[in-house]
Amino acid sequence: MKYEEIKAKEKDIQILESEGIEFIQCPFLLRRINVIKDLKAFFDIWRIIKKYNPLIVHTHSSKAGLLGRLAAKLARVPIIIHTPHGHVFFGYFGSFKTKIFIILERFVSRITDKIVALTNEEKKDYIKFRIANEDKFDVIYSGIELNKFKELPFNENQNFKRELGIPENYLVVGTVGRLVPVKGPEFLIEAAKYIISKYPEVFFIFTGDGPLEQNLERQAFKSGIKDNIIFLGWRNDIAGIISVYDIFALPSLNEGMGRVLVEAMALGKPIVASNVGGIPDLVTHGKNGFLVPPKNPEKLAKYIQILIGDKEKRKKMGQAGKEMVKNFSKEKMVEKIANLYEELLTQKN
Repeated sequence: MKYEEIKAKEKDIQILESEGIEFIQCPFLLRRINVIKDLKAFFDIWRIIKKYNPLIVHTHSSKAGLLGRLAAKLARVPIIIHTPHGHVFFGYFGSFKTKIFIILERFVSRITDKIVALTNEEKKDYIKFRIANEDKFDVIYSGIELNKFKELPFNENQNFKRELGIPENYLVVGTVGRLVPVKGPEFLIEAAKYIISKYPEVFFIFTGDGPLEQNLERQAFKSGIKDNIIFLGWRNDIAGIISVYDIFALPSLNEGMGRVLVEAMALGKPIVASNVGGIPDLVTHGKNGFLVPPKNPEKLAKYIQILIGDKEKRKKMGQAGKEMVKNFSKEKMVEKIANLYEELLTQKN
């Protein structure tokens, strides 16, 4: 984990504690599978639940969701809720692990009172894989603090571009996300090759880090476009960075809700994104952006070029995105989750 990531997590903990919320860390709860540590994490979670005796346990993501729900059931918690956070049946694991994961999800869904999907497509996936019946699902979009996503003033924007070595009159196409296969960054590099050959006054910015970074740098070098590609690594000033973008691209092979798209739309950026997962819940083709098939750099390049050549369309789509994100505020998300808790508590009583 990078130093900046640790500092960001520490800041999140400080915010929780300032609101009087106790934060308890489970040191053995890791992302990767480790049977011994997973068992230790399970009993840690069970002990914590037994100590506090909550009426509701709400788990998030795959492994924490599995261990947390089993521990909650063992501790006889009255209400168990789970949020998967994504279309985890595609692109994350090999076929064998995916089959095991589906079997486990079907099993633990029986002890789950509600499953909260972030998008309608995610809900459809879970029903398609027979994880649970439709009445067990609620769709609650992941909200963001919209007031934090305001464009930089023009002079600050230009200063930031200068710091990055981008000439003032150049356009910027950017993305934000981990540099991992499921995010499809290599397809944006391939699209950039087509685009830069026609529009050499365009820069591409990749914000995020991951195991593919060196491969992507080599790909850009071999394609002869390295001077127009910037890899920023992991950053915590995302709003400022997206402000510099003229077009936001997301070439993912799979995506849960695509929260970063909400952030980009809040900043008035037109979108070109893969037509996968929950992205169609956010992007309406031709209205606030364009949807393209995954793994298709030609189509990605085609629609990015349409926006490069049409400033008015960029502005119009960006404004449509700004209007749409009003439905994705943190306040609306909190209200819907609170209503769900109250509804389940009433049913149990």
